[in-house]
Amino acid sequence: MVMGSELVLGYQIKNLFMPTAIKITKSILTRVMPKLSLKIVRIEKRDGRVVPFDDEKIYSAIHKAFIAVRESDGKEVKILTDEIGSRLNQKFAGRVPRVEQIQDLVVETLYDKGYKDVADAYTEYRKKRQEIREAKYFLLYHNVKTNITENSFKVLESRYLRKDENGKVIETPQQLFRRIASNIAAAEKVYNPDLTDEDLFKFEEKFYRLLASLEFLPNSPTIMNAGTPMQQLSACFVIPVEDSMESIFDAVKGTAIIHKSGGGTGYSFSRLRPKGDIIKTTQGVSSGPVSFMTVFDKVADVVKQGGKRRGAMMGILKVDHPDILEFISAKTEEGILQNFNISVAITEEFMNAVKKGATYKLIHPKTMQPVKELDACEVFDKIVRLAWQTGDPGVVFIERMNNDRGNPTPKLGKIESTNPCGEQPLLPNEPCNLGSIDVNKMIKKKGNKYGVDWDKLRQTVQLSVRFLDNVIEMNRYPLPEIDTMGRGNRRIGLGIMGWADLLVNLEIPYNSKKAMELGDKLMGFINNESHKASIELAKNRGVFPNFRDSVYDKPGGERLRNCAITTIAPTGTIGIIAGCSQGIEPKFALAYVRKSRIAKNENEWAELVEVDKQFENVAKRVGFYSEKVMKEVARRGSVAHIEEVPEKWKKVFITAHDLKPEEHVKTQAVFQKHVDNAVSKTINFPSTATVDDVKKAYLLAWDTGCKGITIYRDESKSVQVLNLAKDDDGATAKLENKIGVVIDTNVRTEIETKDPSPSGELPPGVCLTCN
Repeated sequence: MVMGSELVLGYQIKNLFMPTAIKITKSILTRVMPKLSLKIVRIEKRDGRVVPFDDEKIYSAIHKAFIAVRESDGKEVKILTDEIGSRLNQKFAGRVPRVEQIQDLVVETLYDKGYKDVADAYTEYRKKRQEIREAKYFLLYHNVKTNITENSFKVLESRYLRKDENGKVIETPQQLFRRIASNIAAAEKVYNPDLTDEDLFKFEEKFYRLLASLEFLPNSPTIMNAGTPMQQLSACFVIPVEDSMESIFDAVKGTAIIHKSGGGTGYSFSRLRPKGDIIKTTQGVSSGPVSFMTVFDKVADVVKQGGKRRGAMMGILKVDHPDILEFISAKTEEGILQNFNISVAITEEFMNAVKKGATYKLIHPKTMQPVKELDACEVFDKIVRLAWQTGDPGVVFIERMNNDRGNPTPKLGKIESTNPCGEQPLLPNEPCNLGSIDVNKMIKKKGNKYGVDWDKLRQTVQLSVRFLDNVIEMNRYPLPEIDTMGRGNRRIGLGIMGWADLLVNLEIPYNSKKAMELGDKLMGFINNESHKASIELAKNRGVFPNFRDSVYDKPGGERLRNCAITTIAPTGTIGIIAGCSQGIEPKFALAYVRKSRIAKNENEWAELVEVDKQFENVAKRVGFYSEKVMKEVARRGSVAHIEEVPEKWKKVFITAHDLKPEEHVKTQAVFQKHVDNAVSKTINFPSTATVDDVKKAYLLAWDTGCKGITIYRDESKSVQVLNLAKDDDGATAKLENKIGVVIDTNVRTEIETKDPSPSGELPPGVCLTCN
């Protein structure tokens, strides 16, 4: 209970706001840490799965050891089993012991109680079981091609592979994929309890091959947590923030719990009363939405995502909120709200006023009455100018987020916010789990050319939808209200990565008409096939529970298992693991310096110099590879002005900064046509771009049907993740030293973030979850 002078929090004296907020935040964080059970109820198997503890298995193993060396009526075995259970509960109270730790304790107890011969027999039994496991391991893993590169392994080792209490890696990439596959396949038993172990293993094997081939990967929380005690598998959450102290600090508490479990969060602060508004209960004045955002920002500082990184958040305010001008400028000073990406929720009324050069009304969120009028063009110009200056704010076109495909359950509420990277609009308390197909692995050779393997893509889409629906069943949601909404709507987000790599293999320039046509066809195909797959699942598993409150509940409506199905995420981190380009982004450059936080000290940056492997291979195959050409690529990052590179390949290897901003926007619009949710895409600008250039891009995004837009102008931040090589910083020399060295450079050794953008801002505001 907050008493006395602390009631001024958020309402009265500004300089008292943050200390009190921090004090309350720390108090809340202390209360939300989970209480531990004093009795063992689960154990962790060797493959990472967490299963119920069954002491009958201990009894059976000891009994086998007993009868191998002496007679037993079972009484001694029962006494020993009880003793081992007691020791386990004492030693591992509130923890989840590993199978190996339990077996070690069995041997220790047998020796302590004078059963040396039984202990030796049990040890021999363990040894034979290990030999059987190794033989099984060989059969399971060595017949599946896994393209894990050195850089992929670095990312897995840093963030995903299980470690013991001393930080030592105890899991291989193959075991990681088996852990995930086994855990997610277990959901099949929910819908078919009579499924045999053999049939269940078939599903596990399908999922394993899907993951180990790197043709599909789920979002980071699923990779990290499937088959572990955490078991929180969703990437994205939107937490409601109502205009009361109780609601605000319930949201703060929810944020702490979600970030602790590895999730990212989005909020709309549009319901909070404006700064200076009188509070009747205290006669104080409100400090407004921006001040409260600093409390959430502090939570993200304190609580790391899944114990890995500080959390990422999206903060959204409607353009007609009375505090909109303060919000637009909130991130002008670097370091303020550093864990937030911010976006303005733009309305159709506002955009129409911009087009007409008219004013629009600011609406009080409590009374819903107009309080002031502003010139729409001036507000729009301020948004654009600050985006040009700092990358923030982005914009979301909020009515489009609420169209029938994006919000098919409007009776449950309006979408007011998105996840941190902006591609996943969600209702209050709604979660979503994401997954992406590497479309560059969906190709086959036709003569001397590559083409899309549509049959393989269809099968991959079908299996990926099944996988993501199973994730919902296996998920352990962090809050009960999120569990209810997650299982009620069953929203998933299947998307793609590797788009730029695919175009290179097909020899199609990223900005060509042919690329736009292929993107239209490809995403249309994926959306169509994913909806078919959801309909098939519904025939056996039933439609999503909130179906009767949906736009689909009508004659001829699709009977779907999932309320929405497709999303295009940034895939920065899983793209590294898969060894492919990120999402639908172009290649950032053919050689560049990527800044990465050093794993042991997240406050330090390492510079990683990268050269594009596809370009190097084509240069050698076609015959324009030379030390001179590679040095020029190292210096420029682009081949646009290198004479030795044929015109065809200059067009094919076009990079992000070679593209015109409108070509970025048009690409996003093409994919958005066939996506239920939304699209994460960075609109890159050179450092020389003008404010007017950015304004044109924002207007084009509106005109072409995008659901939002985020831009990044090169060098507009003091630290950015990707940088073109420059002569004056020694990067060219580093790149030149790599000439002739075999480097796997399709994979990103950067493990923190996607390309810099306002909807995926630099660490610590990066969203690890949807990457």
